[in-house]
Amino acid sequence: MQPHPKSDLLDDERQAPDITAPPPLPPARPRTALLLLGLVLLLLVIGGVAAMLMRMRDSHVLADETAHNSIPTVAVVHPLAEKPNEELVLPGSLQAYVESPIYARTNGYLLRWYKDIGSRVAKGELLADIDTPEVDQELMQARATRQQVAAQLDLAKINADRYVGLRQSDSVSQQEVDQQTSGYQQAQANLAAADANVRRLEELESFKHVYAPFAGVITKRNVDPGALINAGGTGKELFDMAKVDPLRVFVSVPQNYAPAIKVGMDAWVTLPELPGQKFKGTVARTAEAIDLMTRTLLTEVDVPNPDGKLLPGSFGEVHFNTAINAQKLTIPVNAMLFRQEGPHVAVVGSDNKVRLQAITIGHDYGTTLEILGGVGPADRIIINPADSIEDGETVNVAPSNSAGPPS
Repeated sequence: MQPHPKSDLLDDERQAPDITAPPPLPPARPRTALLLLGLVLLLLVIGGVAAMLMRMRDSHVLADETAHNSIPTVAVVHPLAEKPNEELVLPGSLQAYVESPIYARTNGYLLRWYKDIGSRVAKGELLADIDTPEVDQELMQARATRQQVAAQLDLAKINADRYVGLRQSDSVSQQEVDQQTSGYQQAQANLAAADANVRRLEELESFKHVYAPFAGVITKRNVDPGALINAGGTGKELFDMAKVDPLRVFVSVPQNYAPAIKVGMDAWVTLPELPGQKFKGTVARTAEAIDLMTRTLLTEVDVPNPDGKLLPGSFGEVHFNTAINAQKLTIPVNAMLFRQEGPHVAVVGSDNKVRLQAITIGHDYGTTLEILGGVGPADRIIINPADSIEDGETVNVAPSNSAGPPS
């Protein structure tokens, strides 16, 4: 069969048009390709090193900033020097001149007491009676034993005298005489021992009456009738007594004023509950040494107290007339630290390390405190120190003005 001419024409029209191929490119040289690859690798390495250096720098900066922020920053001031006064006023504590607990010297039961707290007693005055049945029985037995020994002594003396007379007529031997004489001497020794035992029990029985060892006031009564009493310090104390005339007042005098304190000089004691009243005293003694911790001189002032206005244990102020113009310093009240050992301040040294320094306080002016010892004008004292601050801790010092603490 012959193909149809029309279908052949349609097949020719459906064929795709001719596409012109691109001109052939010359092959790249091998050295140029290697250079391009090396450049790309170099750029990648440089970028990685730069990124690593930036991360290391940021890490060091962060570590330095963290270390800097971990060290607290504090504000400091210098103590202000005030004009010295001729009168030195120091805090002091009043104590009884003599204070002693009263114990029983014998065992028994408290029969009755005659003095209670607040009672003023004279030396040798009866305070209490103790019932001592065991001691009474022992004393009766010792006296009976003493009578037996005395009777044996009389018999031994009679026998010794008889044998001495018989020896003169050679009726007995010398050995028998010596035996009787020795028996008499032994009986004398037994009688002396019995007498000593009786005296011991008599003295022990006398302790059933408790007397005041000195003139003073009863500050405590610790037992009631019927209570079991044990002898010695292991038992319960019966009373506490205090001699309140005169009183001792102990004062810590700063080192700057220590040369002005002399034994025998006058001093005056004032109490806040008795305004306007001054009680004259005398410096009785000093420690004759400066305390290494507080740099103060312990001083005792004896104050007469015939009317009992001054009470032991009170807090007061002692006034001295001194002729030394010692330097007096003041610091802000918010610079003081309360420690178990007493008031302290935190002083920053030249190495920015904290040193906790004990201080002696004079007057309290409200916003400032008078410091009589412990710090100097050149010391840097921290304001508002944290309660957790420790000795030897490192701190950063913030810039501060030189005006010192507020007045």
